[in-house]
Amino acid sequence: MLKLIPYQKQYATQVSQLFHLAINTIDDDVYSKIEQQAWSYSPRSRYHWHKRLTRSKTWLMIDNAQDLDGVPLCCGVINLETHFHSRGYIDSLYVHPDFQHRGIAAALLTELEAWAVAANIGSLSVDASKLSKPLFLAHGFKQQHRSYQEKRGQIIMGFLMRKPLIVSGD
Repeated sequence: MLKLIPYQKQYATQVSQLFHLAINTIDDDVYSKIEQQAWSYSPRSRYHWHKRLTRSKTWLMIDNAQDLDGVPLCCGVINLETHFHSRGYIDSLYVHPDFQHRGIAAALLTELEAWAVAANIGSLSVDASKLSKPLFLAHGFKQQHRSYQEKRGQIIMGFLMRKPLIVSGD
């Protein structure tokens, strides 16, 4: 059974592994193996992910199945920047390969949008990958332009997308 929860420190290692697997199982015709390795050549540290996710508003989708430490499995993650300059920027949205195509990304995005409206965030933005672009389009995001990120000497193409939100008082 799947359950949506706020981020907790005990999931930092699982999030690191989830991110790495999600990137490195992308079809080669979408992002080449060289691009995938540049994007995530190995799982980042537990410390890196914990620090990154506690500096933003983060949700996890967990499954009742448990890992070797008895912790329920993290099968999806989404986080939203809440600082002044990047307020409303969706930093990450990843689903474990074994759980893809089950509506997890859509459920995480719906939760994030509802929270953002309640927090009076006027719009959301994201640098969507080729894979996630259809999901964001289906949720009302509009493509602004192509975006490019340099990672370990490789240029990874994506799409800067935005969605205005209706907040209280508008």
